[in-house]
Amino acid sequence: MPHAPQIKVPATYIRGGTSKGVFFRLQDLPASAQVPGNARDQLLLRVIGSPDPYGKQIDGMGGATSSTSKTVILSKSGQADHDVDYLFGQVSIDKAFVDWSGNCGNLSAAVGSFAIQAGLVDASRIPANGMATVRIWQANIGKTIVAHVPITNGEVQETGDFELDGVTFPAAEVQLEFLDPADEGEDGAGGAMFPTGNLVDDLDVPEDVVKGGTLKVTMINAGIPTIFVNAEDIGYTGTELQDAINGDAKALERFEAIRAHGALRMGLIKDVSEAAKRQHTPKVAFVAKPKAYVSSSGKPVAEGDIDLLVRAMSMGKLHHAMMGTAAVAIGTAAAIPGTLVNLAAGGGARSAVRFGHPSGTLRVGAEATQVNGEWTVKKAVMSRSARVLMEGWVRVPGDFF
Repeated sequence: MPHAPQIKVPATYIRGGTSKGVFFRLQDLPASAQVPGNARDQLLLRVIGSPDPYGKQIDGMGGATSSTSKTVILSKSGQADHDVDYLFGQVSIDKAFVDWSGNCGNLSAAVGSFAIQAGLVDASRIPANGMATVRIWQANIGKTIVAHVPITNGEVQETGDFELDGVTFPAAEVQLEFLDPADEGEDGAGGAMFPTGNLVDDLDVPEDVVKGGTLKVTMINAGIPTIFVNAEDIGYTGTELQDAINGDAKALERFEAIRAHGALRMGLIKDVSEAAKRQHTPKVAFVAKPKAYVSSSGKPVAEGDIDLLVRAMSMGKLHHAMMGTAAVAIGTAAAIPGTLVNLAAGGGARSAVRFGHPSGTLRVGAEATQVNGEWTVKKAVMSRSARVLMEGWVRVPGDFF
């Protein structure tokens, strides 16, 4: 029986922040995958190696974690005053779907450099030496991201001495500005920064999640829809590493229940059963006051080094560091007095926080203002790094999509 040969698709494999993903130019995709739909999803699933009942993604580019099961499609921007349109696809590991409901903040760090290297940014906007400012339209959620990419001799500078906890080797620093991170985007998250109108809510959850069936939460739309809970309210200290959560099936079920009921309360879904097909958003994170702990690399983190502790769930597992979009949510919530994040950081007004995550620490800044009783944040700022790991073509069976 004859079989279709493999096809070659130009692609670049890039680390951005604490994530990795396969990057494509829209124009390089097969014609049927240049538009949204089943053909595009099937192509990306096959590239990454999903769905994989073994959970390993051996037959694809994925790394069997939420941080490495990612794809990006870039094109010259159709938006005024922007350089590039950035579309992010979070590929499920064990299920046959691609989640387009949110952004990846970590891979955002690689978008500017890839756009320059791929010829998607006008040459007139790239200095011979210095910093190239790339204006990115985040097409999943309808937001603007500004990336400041270092340039040396007309080329993207990837090497440097900037260290990012969760990444083994230093690289060049890329500063990211997430503009108006809490305004309504194309995701339809509800428009308001706080979808219920409250800084803290009592969320009804099943009795097996928490005794009494009610949990204090801060639900926020900023960077990515996120549900924050106090670590102590769910039996944790905030110093946990991945194995403490990811090896506990019951704990994972409890977090998924919190996520599903929070998504319903935030207006992101109409029934809790829909959460299973919306794995990327919302995120769930638990916070605590600062405590000393040892990170996953063995590096000690002193209580005085951080303002608070945060652990976040991504695609059903505890993240090894912190999602970039969740960091935006953390910085935004920390800037608003009265949220659970702000209270864990000591309360009061603040324009930046350094929080402890499983791999170390991260600083994120955000300035919030209150106008007519409504909180607004003009931008959140943080630094990441990015590096091309491999470039060339990915191959997929020609009859798969």
